[in-house]
Amino acid sequence: MTDYPTLTLNDGRQIPQLGFGTYKIDDADAPQAVKTALDVGYWLVDTAAIYGNEEGVGKGVGDWSDIFLQTKIWNDSQGYDRTLKAADKCLERLGRDHVDMLLIHWPCPQKDQFVDTWKALVELRDAGKAKSIGVSNFRAEDLRRIVDETGVVPALNQIELHPTFQQRELRAVHEEMGIVTQCWSPLGQGAGIENDTVAAIAQETGQPASAVILRWHLQHGLCPIPKASSRDHIEANFATLSFELSDEQMGRIDALDQADGRIGPEPGNFEG
Repeated sequence: MTDYPTLTLNDGRQIPQLGFGTYKIDDADAPQAVKTALDVGYWLVDTAAIYGNEEGVGKGVGDWSDIFLQTKIWNDSQGYDRTLKAADKCLERLGRDHVDMLLIHWPCPQKDQFVDTWKALVELRDAGKAKSIGVSNFRAEDLRRIVDETGVVPALNQIELHPTFQQRELRAVHEEMGIVTQCWSPLGQGAGIENDTVAAIAQETGQPASAVILRWHLQHGLCPIPKASSRDHIEANFATLSFELSDEQMGRIDALDQADGRIGPEPGNFEG
């Protein structure tokens, strides 16, 4: 993993800071997309049970045993016993005996099962089926509750985060609790690429707009997982490892934050 930026998780393991997302990549297309990403140089691949492409992702990863692979337990599989069974099905589809990171996809607070689900993830970690465990879309109160009730702090929380929705308060909670912030939709579903400020910085640096945004994530100590299908886009995103932004350029992107910038569901209301 030479020259590939990593962060240290609270369990002592290293996680690649830049990942490859596979949301909305069909199972049939996933093997080639993942192979392309690995060929370009990515070391982390993210999938989820609900994406319906774990089998394809597993085929794409193939014999790359040192790739950091992560997946997620979907909402209708929450609860202790259901989670244990769902995790085994994930591993079966991926064709592996373990994943590097297993996440709870959403807290679904109305169901009130995420504590039992978290206890199952702890069991799966202890059994070696997941080297590290974390959550996704958890709010500060959800994080504190699972820690209070189990004593186990998630290694990571994967949340919506991009220049127009920067989640500064939740990032501060992560910092306080020792949780790595991983970012889904790091480009704002493409909207960030069309931003005038980002476009200007792209021109200044001679880099793709997507790489500029991802560089902003990296320099803030975040873990973005951009999704791309074509080699051109995969390579454009990966270019983020080849340059740095100035403090002034970082500040201009920091100024893009909006109170109403959320694109995806509100975690407190989403049950899936």
